Amino acid sequence: MELAGEEPFTGFGLPGTPGTDAFWATARTPASVPDGAGGWTTLFLRRGSEAATVGFESWSEPVPLRRWGVTDCWYALVRMPARLRVTYRFLVGDAAYADPCNPAGAGGERSVAATPDAPPQPHWPAVGADDVLPLPRTRLRWTSERLGGRRTVRVHPAGGGGPLVLLLDGDDWLYLHPAATAFDSAVESGEMPPVTLVFLPARDRAAEFGCRPGLWEAVRDELLPLVAESGVPADADRLVVAGQSLGGLSALYAAVEFPGLVSRVACQSPSVWWTPEAVDRADPLGGPLGGTLAARLRGRPDLSGLRVAFDVGEHERRMLPHCCLVEDLTERAGATVRVSRSASGHDRAGWRQALLRDVAWVLARDGVAGT
Repeated sequence: MELAGEEPFTGFGLPGTPGTDAFWATARTPASVPDGAGGWTTLFLRRGSEAATVGFESWSEPVPLRRWGVTDCWYALVRMPARLRVTYRFLVGDAAYADPCNPAGAGGERSVAATPDAPPQPHWPAVGADDVLPLPRTRLRWTSERLGGRRTVRVHPAGGGGPLVLLLDGDDWLYLHPAATAFDSAVESGEMPPVTLVFLPARDRAAEFGCRPGLWEAVRDELLPLVAESGVPADADRLVVAGQSLGGLSALYAAVEFPGLVSRVACQSPSVWWTPEAVDRADPLGGPLGGTLAARLRGRPDLSGLRVAFDVGEHERRMLPHCCLVEDLTERAGATVRVSRSASGHDRAGWRQALLRDVAWVLARDGVAGT
């Protein structure tokens, strides 16, 4: 798409002369127009004097910004497929920061872009780069003998508290995406029952989230008793584990190997390509389909008590074969399975609505509200 004329961005709803104060006073991007091939051409703007790139979360390689004449206006036109929500940031030298023209952020260094046809995410508020997200009041100090080290675990009773929902990679759901606010909204709207959120941070994701028992032994023997002693209203007999990427792998592993502990799982884009050797390969996804977990599931463990919701970004082409196999094997082993695809790549911005929907669904068999 070529740009020309004195008002080159009018097609994106941005009239005025680029680089003027009047232009910047009303500039809001990203802005998208149809590309004529079923997708979108999306405009990104940045004001500054230095060259920069737009860095995307997993979906694309960085895209350089071009300068408009000798102004302080830099822009990029990015072809995006239909139905995409993606996290991005501006990269200037060694620095990274959120897009000042975009009111939808994820922490101080990231913004969220969505094509016009991406489904809405009604319970997730727009968070600006300077906003400070509220933190749950209950803070537990967990010093784990099994895992080593000390962690701060936050606990939030949404709607007064209920079944425990263990959020793996909990710091991301605290500091980048306001899960407590979103769950509060979903409970208030009647889309899920009251729940008690437990935000579990990871110290070493690669070590803790592989198909290994240590984390789940520690959760069972140390963390859950600590939560029970905290005084926060919670039903520990109905435990939901929610995880993404390696966290999704770990959540599903826990359901297979610790069925007395975990019987409800919501996992988005689980890294089921994982094998002990995968991280050392040049192409981690190039190993056996479904990895270690598929090999375990072929043994047909009894998963008849498991309720699991799978979600994968529809643009994760290389993840899909791994996930499809594990989804099928999980159902064959007796689990009640729900499968969906989000309008995203491998990106928490795309998974977050699925998180709410799927937690509600895995709890629905108990006769409580859910979608």
